[in-house]
Amino acid sequence: MCRNIRTLHNLEPATTHDEVHAAALQYVRKVAGTTKPSRANADAFDRAVAEVAHATEHLLEALTTTAPPRDREVLAAQARTRAAQRYGSTEAVAP
Repeated sequence: MCRNIRTLHNLEPATTHDEVHAAALQYVRKVAGTTKPSRANADAFDRAVAEVAHATEHLLEALTTTAPPRDREVLAAQARTRAAQRYGSTEAVAP
């Protein structure tokens, strides 16, 4: 599950609230051991996702770096190239 969480710091364009929420959801799913909580646990699950997302947004705001922002298009192209090598895809890896 957590392999889908990507680095969210120092990206251009900046990380969105939706991306932070998606990462928080993946984290809570991993910790809880479930992708969908029961009705009895739904409130606790949703509250945990909101709290993790909130803490993550504060963390991203507080982090500093002197490195230039990483371009999302370049990172996506690198990921496609790695996937093509890993899975032996013969499809073009162009954006």
